[in-house]
Amino acid sequence: MSTTTPTPTPASAGASAVRTKPVWRWRVVDIVVASVIGVAAGLIFMAWGVGYLGPKALLEPLLPGMQGLLDGPWLFAGVLGALIIRKPGAAIYTELLAAVVSALVGNQWGGLLTIEAGLVQGLGAEVIFLLFFYKRWSLPVAVLAGAGAGIFGALNNMVFWYAGSDAAFTIVYLASSILSGAVIAGALSWVLARGLAATGALNRFASGRTVERI
Repeated sequence: MSTTTPTPTPASAGASAVRTKPVWRWRVVDIVVASVIGVAAGLIFMAWGVGYLGPKALLEPLLPGMQGLLDGPWLFAGVLGALIIRKPGAAIYTELLAAVVSALVGNQWGGLLTIEAGLVQGLGAEVIFLLFFYKRWSLPVAVLAGAGAGIFGALNNMVFWYAGSDAAFTIVYLASSILSGAVIAGALSWVLARGLAATGALNRFASGRTVERI
């Protein structure tokens, strides 16, 4: 008597395809956790708006434009939110919400420009994750996303706050902001997301159930 291997039926094959296809639709838990990240980051933004003044006063006389090294703490929300939620729009949502919270609490830059900056910075990170089709969440991708937020944020600041600056200032500021975004918003957010996953707090997310290769 011969034996044959069952051939998958169209229904079973379709079910397998559904199981392996990334699910990009946001769940309620995605919205809740992304909102918590955004609100918490917004409070950090507010605190850093005061705390950065001392380092800024030290860096500016050394080399004008080096204050871009202090931009990273305003860029991390979008990268961290995307690394945890892993859905399209997460970077923009968390960074924008953080900016809204910071604006509502109050800062020296005004509400409208703060919110606009958050949108632009979130977009800078979102573009990087989009380029990888929301399938790569490794350390290099996180670093690129942080750098992307730094580029977009720095260009935005050059338009609204440093218009008319000379070439030397522009180069130093852009390079400093990109470096700060890559290290603080990118690498540190990746480490934080990994740390949260290790505690089991992210078990309801793909970011808590998988270990990304560096």
